[in-house]
Parts: sequence; structure tokens; C-alpha cells
Amino acid sequence: MVAADIDSDADGVVSEREQRAYASRVLGDLSLTIDGHRLMPRLRSMRFPGVEEMKEGLGAIQIEFQADLPPGGPRRRIVFENRHQVRFGAYLANCLVPGDPDIRIVAQNRNYSQSVYAVDYVQAGVRSEPLSFAWWSGDRIFLGAVALLLLARVALLRRPRSARCRRDGRLAS
Repeated sequence: MVAADIDSDADGVVSEREQRAYASRVLGDLSLTIDGHRLMPRLRSMRFPGVEEMKEGLGAIQIEFQADLPPGGPRRRIVFENRHQVRFGAYLANCLVPGDPDIRIVAQNRNYSQSVYAVDYVQAGVRSEPLSFAWWSGDRIFLGAVALLLLARVALLRRPRSARCRRDGRLAS
């Protein structure tokens, strides 16, 4: 199902144009906010497996987005919402330990299907200029978590329909 959605001309090859079109659709289904202010993510990179791998549920699509963060105080909340193919998607959302020692994760909250994920953190030595998601770099921690959310769906497509996540919970605070 995912392969057919990506390979729009059904030639058995996912062209760069088709990859970019799919990444654009995914981006349109995402919402990212910090402290209640909407961020404008943009494509950073993408990596697609072959069509046969995707059809077998073995391929992992990796799409990385980045967004500039406006200045803020030392206590912040990032909320990521993924509405991409929620009918059959299954997601796993977690934040890894930040590579920046000035950032400390305080709380992680998610809804039942993990399509909505919030991270509360504190940052020592806050700067006044806008930051980029690159401060999660080193291990591309936040972008890795975003990619994980997008990849889990592809890996779980082979699960029986009855085993797929179908309930929609609310975000815990």
C-alpha cells in the first residue's frame, strides 16, 4: 500500500521526484510547535528503500525535517503531531538523551497511538538568537525521533489488521 502510494507512475522504481512528492505529503500531515508557536519544518534529507522491500514491509523510509526555533525561556515544550496515514499507522515516540549537556528532558507525553508526542525540557545558558534543530545534532536526536515516527508505519504494514493500532487517545499533560 505504501509502495503504491509512493510509486505514482507504477513503474516499479521510486524516482527522486516521487520521493520528494511523498516527503512533501508527509510534511503536510505533520504539525510541530514549540511553546504553542507553530514551526515551519522543511525537508533536510530522505532515504527510500526499493519498491520490493517496501512491498514486503522490510524497507524503512527515512525522512528528516528541520525547523528554526524562536528564542524562548529555559523551560520549553515541543509538540509533534503526525497525521500521516493514521488509519493503519503505528508509531513509537521517544526522545534520546540530548547530545548538548545544557539540555535536560523533563517529561515526555504521548497519546495512545503515539501520533501526538510532547517533550518538555529545560535548557541552561539559553541564547537570545533563534536556534535550529541542529542543536539536537551529534546524534540527530530529535530528528531521529521524528524519523522513527515515520518509519514505524512502514515496518508494521505486514501486521494483521486486527493487531494494528486503531484507538485514538488524547495527549496526557
